[in-house]
Amino acid sequence: MKGFTGFPEGKQRLTSIPNLFFSDLLPDIDNLAEMKVTLYSFWALSQKEGAVRYIRLVDFMNDSQFMKGMGPTSTLAAEAVTDGIERAVARGTFLHVTVQSADGVTDLYFMNTKKGRAAVEGIIRGEWRPNPDDDEPITLLVERPNIFVLYEQNIGTLTPIIADQLRDAENTYPLDWIEEAIELAVKNNVRKWRYVQSILERWRQEGKRDGISRRDTQTELRKQIPDEYQDIVKQ
Repeated sequence: MKGFTGFPEGKQRLTSIPNLFFSDLLPDIDNLAEMKVTLYSFWALSQKEGAVRYIRLVDFMNDSQFMKGMGPTSTLAAEAVTDGIERAVARGTFLHVTVQSADGVTDLYFMNTKKGRAAVEGIIRGEWRPNPDDDEPITLLVERPNIFVLYEQNIGTLTPIIADQLRDAENTYPLDWIEEAIELAVKNNVRKWRYVQSILERWRQEGKRDGISRRDTQTELRKQIPDEYQDIVKQ
């Protein structure tokens, strides 16, 4: 299981969720896929503009960051999303409307709120139809933890000297390199910034093979370890 480094300090973007979700809806949801699509929809709908807001199946499917957590393969993830949506519709959380257009049939999902119910009634009465120009894709952006949070969560207490070294590293190496080097330090139980620095410098000098797979052998991982630490890393 991948660990979470924690929420960083400072002002964060927030998504509004009604208290009624926690008191009335949350206790009844017993399916993980339904829970995920429901929570995701609160965020996704908040990213939309205009008085009428809806979400489509393609909005879920096009968000690679969201889909990564829905299943080990794209097929299983798509099946989980479809199942979760159907459960949310059956429960009454989502309102489902099928709209016929020149491009074919489109399934629209609205949150079961006053505005959502009004939008569905408007479609039924023929008062409005979705505008193709409004179908801008949305995507869940990853808010990466800053380098100080990464250090404190994984290595140790931050000192003024270490803080200066972290700022230098941030200006020298890509953040994903730093994250991966810290992960390697934790994996090998060598929680020292000097160790992380030596990994980063070796990658810079020798060229980094991006994307170390978790399926790589321990021998392959050891190739990333600086020589001075080879004797203290577990075989």
